[in-house]
Amino acid sequence: MELLNFILLIIIALLIFFLLKKEKVLGINTEEKNNNEKIKIIENKEYRGSIYDLLNYIPEGVIVVDKSKKILFSNNSATNWFQIKLNENLSGFLRNPDLLNFIDKAFNGENLSDFEIEIRTQSVSRLNITIYLDKRDLFFDETTCVLFIRDLTEFYKFQQLKSDFVANVSHELRTPLQSIKMGLETFENNSELKNNSEVKNFLPVMISQSERMENLIRDLLSLSKIELQEHIRPTHEIDLIELLEFVIKTYEKIIKKDNISIVLNKTDNFKIIGDRDKLIEIFTNLIDNSIKYSDKNKTITISTKKEGETNIVSVEDQGIGIPKELIHRVTERFFTVDPSKSRSVGGTGLGLAIVKHLVSQHRAEMDINSVKNEGTSISIKFNAL
Repeated sequence: MELLNFILLIIIALLIFFLLKKEKVLGINTEEKNNNEKIKIIENKEYRGSIYDLLNYIPEGVIVVDKSKKILFSNNSATNWFQIKLNENLSGFLRNPDLLNFIDKAFNGENLSDFEIEIRTQSVSRLNITIYLDKRDLFFDETTCVLFIRDLTEFYKFQQLKSDFVANVSHELRTPLQSIKMGLETFENNSELKNNSEVKNFLPVMISQSERMENLIRDLLSLSKIELQEHIRPTHEIDLIELLEFVIKTYEKIIKKDNISIVLNKTDNFKIIGDRDKLIEIFTNLIDNSIKYSDKNKTITISTKKEGETNIVSVEDQGIGIPKELIHRVTERFFTVDPSKSRSVGGTGLGLAIVKHLVSQHRAEMDINSVKNEGTSISIKFNAL
């Protein structure tokens, strides 16, 4: 019995020893864990402090907001632009519904491209904004949205000055050109002058060039007006099939003359939000180009199809085509693949530049595919209604 009591005491002593040792080990581990967490917090603060210092040196504005749109950080540029105070709500000074809506979408996990907004305070400002959703807690210990802001106001002011200058010069040229054209038409209707061999040779050339200049002035005025209105989004419901049929009908006499056929492949319920006059100008330019740069007895195919929430219109011709290395330049002003051909058909080099800006105004996309001597296909992707 005494032996059993002795053995029991030894077992209890050993248990107490191991429990004390374990508690000591756990205490050390807990202390190390706490120390590691403290080191991690210090490192995070130093790391984030370096990021904030770096962001304060860049000229673009940077604002970090939480889900309630409370401002957690703004760099020097953003603070100076908007007179920001930390912890105030972003909607207090950037009163733009689209911006606030995009921030909500970003927090909901939607991928967003950069976008432009217009802010009206004492003056009008145009801003380009890129939104980044910080899921990795780079800036704060919570999910935040980072707004990278570029001020494009001066750029747009310069663009407006340029457009105003072109529009004013074009307008001033229009009146004297009309007088010159009327004089040439008077000469053409005078039988005595027409019998003069010198007049007979030069008069058609002069009339042709005056018409080309008139087209150029018209396109310049149109382009200037489009650039000034490009940021205004259209709001009308448009049936694209009906509109395409209307545009094709205006070319009946021209295509009959050259024996060119236009085929329209229709799609049901093909509606978008747009501006009727500007959509007519888009497809008039595309069809006009296809006719000008196609030989007789060719076919122009206009296809319409739906892909998800996108309505796509493609204009495909069997014309002279565009060399692959020049496709990216055809929407530049005054650029022509074949200048002599363009002059002979009365091209101004502004048609596709006009189309590009009008497509942008409709928040659509344009794709150009072409093979030299085989033809060109231009597709425009609109958001479906």
